[in-house]
Amino acid sequence: MRGLQLSLDKGQKLRFERAFEVLESLSSKSNSDASVIVADDISVNNEDAILKGHGTAEMNDRLVATLCGVVERVNKLVYVRPLRARYKPEIGDIIIGRVIEVAPKRWKLEINFSQDAVLMLSSMNLPDGIQRRRTAVDELNMRSIFEENDVICAEVRGFQHDGCLHLQARSQKYGKLKRGQLLTIPPYLVKRRKQHFHHLDQYGIDLILGCNGFVWVGEHVEVRDDMIEDLSDKSEQQKVKSWNTMGDEEVQEEYTPPDTRQNICRSANAIRVLSTLGFTITVEIITEIVELSKSMDLDVHEMLGAEFYVIVAEKEAERRSLPTKRR
Repeated sequence: MRGLQLSLDKGQKLRFERAFEVLESLSSKSNSDASVIVADDISVNNEDAILKGHGTAEMNDRLVATLCGVVERVNKLVYVRPLRARYKPEIGDIIIGRVIEVAPKRWKLEINFSQDAVLMLSSMNLPDGIQRRRTAVDELNMRSIFEENDVICAEVRGFQHDGCLHLQARSQKYGKLKRGQLLTIPPYLVKRRKQHFHHLDQYGIDLILGCNGFVWVGEHVEVRDDMIEDLSDKSEQQKVKSWNTMGDEEVQEEYTPPDTRQNICRSANAIRVLSTLGFTITVEIITEIVELSKSMDLDVHEMLGAEFYVIVAEKEAERRSLPTKRR
């Protein structure tokens, strides 16, 4: 309950405290051997050639923790994974960023990191989808692709020799995001998984869980396949609109239906509730919260009420306690 700013009455407060007591007891049982605080001893079972990683130190022939977190082991490497930490980019991470500057041959993005990231013009697909050398004309037209305050999905390429964090967007699933909401949550609530792009067909929306703590909830957009389009007739290609073009004639086509808007707002509020409570954000849990709000016949704004926070905490405590009961 630390850090929560909720106006609860006495009954809600008691239920809320009871739910979090159950959650804390379950987490302490499951992580009793792995959880450590500062100055705790880390058991290495007298193994030789142990590699001391992040969050560990040797003191009086003992391996102790210098952080509060969970002990992780990779072969001979022993390190402590902090429970709460800032985003640390890794190669291949799916991230979401906002353009803050259009520079020569590159865009600078804010990605919830200690420094800004760079997306080079040569590291992304051009709107026409043709793989070719970038020219001076392409550089002059950069602002027609991305401009300031545009929200972009990209992949971490790595730190280059110039010390900057470089991104790449060489697939049609990356690029500019439109017709949706951008949410900011603590990065440690988003776990790295094989799939960070989710299409919730029952709601008609797309969900992108960025590893950097930026989450996008928006209207579903069909991803084009360049290989298939290259084999099709050129006249058919001209009929397909690029994702980065928007003219007056497209305003009517890009109208988002009211039902889809409701689903976007409902899913976004579900993420806000989970983030405030400190629960891990997954597509399965988000769907459960959305369905729970619908079953209770709540309006979108009522999901941010104190009673719904208490109900979600109780449901999460019940869900986590189910496996222990089956044993």
